[in-house]
Amino acid sequence: MDYYLDITILEDPEFTKPILMNALFSKLHRALVEVSQNDIGVSFPNATKKSLGDKLRLHGLQGRLEELEALPWRRGLGDFTSVTKVTQIPSTNEFCLVKRVHVKSNADQLRRRAMKRHDLTYEEAVKRIPKEAEKQSELPFVRIKSKSTGDQQFPLFIKQTITASKDEAANFSKYGLSAISTLPWF
Repeated sequence: MDYYLDITILEDPEFTKPILMNALFSKLHRALVEVSQNDIGVSFPNATKKSLGDKLRLHGLQGRLEELEALPWRRGLGDFTSVTKVTQIPSTNEFCLVKRVHVKSNADQLRRRAMKRHDLTYEEAVKRIPKEAEKQSELPFVRIKSKSTGDQQFPLFIKQTITASKDEAANFSKYGLSAISTLPWF
């Protein structure tokens, strides 16, 4: 995990930066499904509390990042992004944990799941899962499509936490996220 590259989303009059980040992240996910060995992580250096910002940073070993970059995974986004070369990470004592957060935001969806799993009627499911069970998140997210969900679009909430502790193990999902593995923060 000693190399990185940055992909910056450029200004465009037709597409907002969040729309382009959604497209970029979806394409990255599909590429990671193809080549990742759970050894490529992502961070968002320009993220705020409500936005992932305009920069996506990929972390990994030099050879693995170069292998990923040899794929045409950003096809169609060339006019909307600027990409740096694979570069060695500068020395830092700060790290970040970038993980997925599951938000149970739709009571009706939770009820349908409960009906299927526990063989409940709709009325029983409504009693078990009232409307108040819905949770809203203020976390930033990307809307992505995944083959595992039948190309259905869904929000992927992301929490990025800066920490002084370092976890050397690389154990990233096919989204480049991890609940345990940290990334250098600079």
